[in-house]
Amino acid sequence: MVVRMRRALVKRETRETSVSVELNLDGTGSCEANTPFSFFNHMLSQLAFHGLMDLRVTASGDLSHHVIEDTGIALGEALKRSLEGEGNIARYGYAIIPMDDALVLVSLDLGGRAYPSIVLGFRREVIDDTPTEDLVHFLRSFAVSARMNLHAYRLMGENDHHVAEAVFKALGLSLRAATRVDERRKGVASTKGVL
Repeated sequence: MVVRMRRALVKRETRETSVSVELNLDGTGSCEANTPFSFFNHMLSQLAFHGLMDLRVTASGDLSHHVIEDTGIALGEALKRSLEGEGNIARYGYAIIPMDDALVLVSLDLGGRAYPSIVLGFRREVIDDTPTEDLVHFLRSFAVSARMNLHAYRLMGENDHHVAEAVFKALGLSLRAATRVDERRKGVASTKGVL
């Protein structure tokens, strides 16, 4: 049996933020999220728990936009690094997740091409202590940094908290599926021979 070490530690320091992200793709779903935004911490916990990845995030900075954006950039880099040398991953993942009134779809491709399409139609500007536009920007920054094709859509839902939480749960499940090692596949999941 091959023991995989699909882990990465990324530190991002700018004049605006200080971010540290530690990711273990083959974890148990534990999360230690320490950012200034409790709702964002809650979303990161949902991502890790449902993705069965261990995640440690420490982030601080001047503005919510910068802190949340740079967390997305660092997490994307950590995902990319943790998959280096992993040629036979499933590559694709998707989930349609309900949460009470909300129903969301997330679909992704870890094929090396960055393209975020995020249509969540939040009605509120802030959920608890986290601006909704920053949650959308996090998803975009994460996708671009990870070089991931990411689609996330609100199919139904009146409660923005439920919509956001369903998105992060669906993202975790989709990443769990896409990063799964496919023992039957020889080489990468692309007819081009590279991702």
